[in-house]
Amino acid sequence: MSEQHPVIAVTGASGAGTTAVQQAFKEIFFRQKINAAFLQGSGFLRYSEIESEKYISQSLADGRHISCYGPELNDFTRLQNCFSHYSETGCCDMRFKVTEGNQHLYTAPVGEFTEWQEGPLNADCLFYEGMHGGVVAETWTRRKSDNSDDVLNDRRSTKIDGVNVAQYVDLLIGVVPAINLEWIQRIHHDQITHKQSAEQVTVSILEQLQDYIYFIVPQFSITDINFQRMPVVDTSNPFDLQAVPTEKESIVVISFKEPSKYDIENYLQRIDGAFVSGRQSLVVPGGQMKHALDIICAPLIENLVNPSES
Repeated sequence: MSEQHPVIAVTGASGAGTTAVQQAFKEIFFRQKINAAFLQGSGFLRYSEIESEKYISQSLADGRHISCYGPELNDFTRLQNCFSHYSETGCCDMRFKVTEGNQHLYTAPVGEFTEWQEGPLNADCLFYEGMHGGVVAETWTRRKSDNSDDVLNDRRSTKIDGVNVAQYVDLLIGVVPAINLEWIQRIHHDQITHKQSAEQVTVSILEQLQDYIYFIVPQFSITDINFQRMPVVDTSNPFDLQAVPTEKESIVVISFKEPSKYDIENYLQRIDGAFVSGRQSLVVPGGQMKHALDIICAPLIENLVNPSES
């Protein structure tokens, strides 16, 4: 962690809502005149879309299931080095994946990456949005499938060095919908983004569940704050085609790792409909999530960027 070069990370699985949270942070940065450098988790993928498809196909032919959550497709070590180098020097190597939404900014084709380049210059902080902002994983080896009964520890063929990305993050925010809601959002996200059928996404979720449990879930135990959206309508079968619950059909449970550091009484007064559900948790209506994030996180960001003024 660094007083001079703070790192802020929003972490959550694909389709969980981290992009919407990133937009809320952008508004905070703009209002507070903070020059933040933005990193996307997709920039730390190992392969382009075409290369990933080939790698996944070959892995399946070899009897291995790999996922978008694991280190075969994500370079955890490079992400850790990026955070570490920025916290020490204020600079790090950056690149971006080209998508239909940002292709007007780059010369590379959609699905490819920009070149790595050192940045950012004169940024007040580094802001990361993606799936692995707080990933911690021990060294392990994934072997070829051999029908082992030890599912979680049967880590197969590719050797991965241990990483602790979270140690370099000054403010770690988790975006973690209730699991059934997350699966519904994932189905809708992949149908739109990757043009997959609901059946294809369902198969993908089941195949990737092991890595989700191993690499994604543990992050939410070490985050500073979790924003967990909970539906208040029936989502008992997320694989039955249905619409994503709206904000009015949801509540948000906000959990604090160290609640004594936060002015929860102030939040209750300023957020309509908020109430405390436990020593570490505040509940707000779904439509108040952005407002709550602003009230809670804006002072934290100000203190990180301008600690002498707090």
